[in-house]
Amino acid sequence: MIPKIPIDRFAIVLVALALAAVPASAALGIFGNANMDDVIDERDIEYLRGIIDGRYEKTDLADANRDGVIDEEDIAQIEAIINGEEKVLWILDGNGEPVAVHKPVERIVVEYLDNAELVSILNSKDKVVGVDYAVAKSEGQFPDLAKRKNVGRMNEPDYETVLSTEPDLLLTFSPMNIKSKADNLPGVDVVFLGLYYPDLKDPANSKYVDAVRKLGYILDERERAEEFIHWNLGWVEEIRSRAAGVPEEERAKVLICAYPYAHLDIGTFRTYSMIDTLTQMAVLTGVKVMAEDLPEFFGSSYSIQVDPEWVIESDPDFIYLHLVAHTYSGLSLEPANGYDATDPAEIKAARDAFTSRPVLAEMRAVKEGNVYLGSGSFRNDATGGLIGAAYMAKAFLPEVFADLDPEAIHQEYITRFLGEDFDLDQGGVFLYPPIEKGDGQLAGIPDRYAERLAPA
Repeated sequence: MIPKIPIDRFAIVLVALALAAVPASAALGIFGNANMDDVIDERDIEYLRGIIDGRYEKTDLADANRDGVIDEEDIAQIEAIINGEEKVLWILDGNGEPVAVHKPVERIVVEYLDNAELVSILNSKDKVVGVDYAVAKSEGQFPDLAKRKNVGRMNEPDYETVLSTEPDLLLTFSPMNIKSKADNLPGVDVVFLGLYYPDLKDPANSKYVDAVRKLGYILDERERAEEFIHWNLGWVEEIRSRAAGVPEEERAKVLICAYPYAHLDIGTFRTYSMIDTLTQMAVLTGVKVMAEDLPEFFGSSYSIQVDPEWVIESDPDFIYLHLVAHTYSGLSLEPANGYDATDPAEIKAARDAFTSRPVLAEMRAVKEGNVYLGSGSFRNDATGGLIGAAYMAKAFLPEVFADLDPEAIHQEYITRFLGEDFDLDQGGVFLYPPIEKGDGQLAGIPDRYAERLAPA
């Protein structure tokens, strides 16, 4: 029997208990982190002196100023970093490549949801001078940032428009084409942080957590970055610890799939491999992901195309369909979902279109009403899958997570970290159908729709 711990909707006490279980993080990817821990401090100066006088071995990040020599100038650079006075900060980006960031950073262009959210989390919205198509279109989620100059779709950048904002820093969403962007944006530091890689199997040692820390150093918001990391990892550990108690034979089988959009009645399904955040969210909750039986599951591609016959034969207990509102490539898709959705009717119609396909009629998930549509925000936000995992946990394992309130976690994220006054009881549709809370109310959908959409 898994113990059920009451969760207060606003004063979330569990996090404090979970923090003690959060493991130490991997080395902070900033040059000057000589002792390879998760912070740059006086211990790095001591370690560097040990390298200089031969007591310690040289480490990969010891050359703080990247001039090829370990000497007193590196100690001066570390002292400057500690005091927030460095002129240039050398980091390893999300691809493991060394990148120089010139400080102070005063003008930022952000690509896509994760970067826009993380800049908000780190109290730096006022530094954003340009946003890409997706952020500009997400007015409900980013009421302030959506008003900044729209530089367009950044998979094919309009470099003249980007340069017109006179940015110091471009935070790019994609790990691809970084050199091309840097070459075409003279005087602009182009950084891929690595938020793409939350690794929910071991998040404390992930590139995602390292990315949050690095941007904390870049924007001189280190304490805020640590506050967010501890909050995030505390909740991830809470979900993991609950899921660990579920016996193997009781783990539901789940198909994680992209909503089929234009190909509702033709072609293949698109599911996701282990490196994708969607799959990692589901695995964290303690379910069996259907794609894990595929040979491509541990490959390098995020998506896997599968035939309808495979889906029908596998007959999952749940189907989770991933929606996208605005794409990185500059498309807006239906149904509206997430922060910009004003009515669940469109998502209900999309679900009906999927579940009414005759070929799926005899599937367990369809017959039992266990087909969920989830907002693309969960995969692409700055929480590294945490919010999405909380909603999934409640949907897939309602008894195990009976006292978990995903909406409360989500609301705290919006209010405490994003600094927005968006009220989940007044707007947004993030999961459909809605999920029941232990007290009989509904979470995952605004209260004003609860009576209308609750089962008869």
